Amino acid sequence: MVSRAQRTPFAEWWWTVDKLTLAAFGALMLAGVVLSLAASPPVAGRLGLDPFYFVNRHILFLAPTIAVLLGVSFLSPRQIRRLSLIVFFISLTLVALTPIFGAEIKGAKRWLIIFGVNVQPSEFLKPAFVVLIAWLFGESAKRPEMPANSIALALLLVVVALLVIQPDFGQTMLIVLVWSALFYMTGMRVIWVFGIAGLAGFGLVAAYFTVPHVARRIQRFLDPSSGDTFNVDIATESFMRGGWFGTGPGEGTVKRLLPESHTDFVYSVAAEEFGVALCLAIAGLFAFIVIRSLLRAMRNEDGFTRFAAAGLTMLLATQSAINMAVNLRLIPAKGMTLPFISYGGSSMISLAYAMGMLLALTREQPRPAYLRAPEPEPETAAGAA
Repeated sequence: MVSRAQRTPFAEWWWTVDKLTLAAFGALMLAGVVLSLAASPPVAGRLGLDPFYFVNRHILFLAPTIAVLLGVSFLSPRQIRRLSLIVFFISLTLVALTPIFGAEIKGAKRWLIIFGVNVQPSEFLKPAFVVLIAWLFGESAKRPEMPANSIALALLLVVVALLVIQPDFGQTMLIVLVWSALFYMTGMRVIWVFGIAGLAGFGLVAAYFTVPHVARRIQRFLDPSSGDTFNVDIATESFMRGGWFGTGPGEGTVKRLLPESHTDFVYSVAAEEFGVALCLAIAGLFAFIVIRSLLRAMRNEDGFTRFAAAGLTMLLATQSAINMAVNLRLIPAKGMTLPFISYGGSSMISLAYAMGMLLALTREQPRPAYLRAPEPEPETAAGAA
């Protein structure tokens, strides 16, 4: 048991970190292992690999994931800013190099092979970008003479341009949504709301007419008879097959039909084998983390900490909502993983980095001296008498 009287770094971390949110992350990771056992063996079999190839790699990725999550949660806000600045420029450079040296997969170049390991740099770019933008918006609120908003907009345009070149419209949409939400929190004028909405609409229309696979996905979503919608149809049907409590572990058929059942459509595997009850429990875990983190962020007086914690929370909320919405056929397919549950080393470790920063930023802070309750004065001998 760790005593409150101890002043070690671990003791201070233990008594200030949000243990319930930490436990919720642990529950998501455990669900990821269980669903990897359910979803990945058929995928490995189709590729001629050992049945537990993806399961073993998923568990192997958990070690650095947990280490990064816990290690980053020890950092102070200043250390988080400095680390994010380094991670941002390294990942931005790698994202710029990806269209040149990356391997093309399904018409897009999003991956680099670094020391024999496939890495998706844009996954690490997202949380670092959010923290950097939160710092700029926080400085803008404190120092209006600083052109922080202009710098934030310039960084957004650079990041969006590099992601569109790959192309990766899912990550682009995610980053634009979080950036816009943070900008809204700073109190932007109504004209900016219409301007950003118009720019986003123009970008979507341009992507529809210039990028064939984007047009096909939108057309298939609006008119299923216009193309092959087998994957989405099967994913949606899995919720009806599973019912409330599922067909049982190993009894599902979705994983044998979907090529990405262990990544993009792992939520559908959960629906078929474990039922809608488990899907609601997973959605509830994400909702719990999001609501609790936003409430803790709102209580923080520091602008950077408040914006950064809110931005990282919205990053998690938006990514998980997009994945679940695709599985439910509420939006066109985006190729977005379900945080801590889908298979993918880059996704898991980058999310651990992001959520480690969230845990660090939402740790309990000591109350200022002027807010503390005054201590009672000791009674004098005369008063005692």
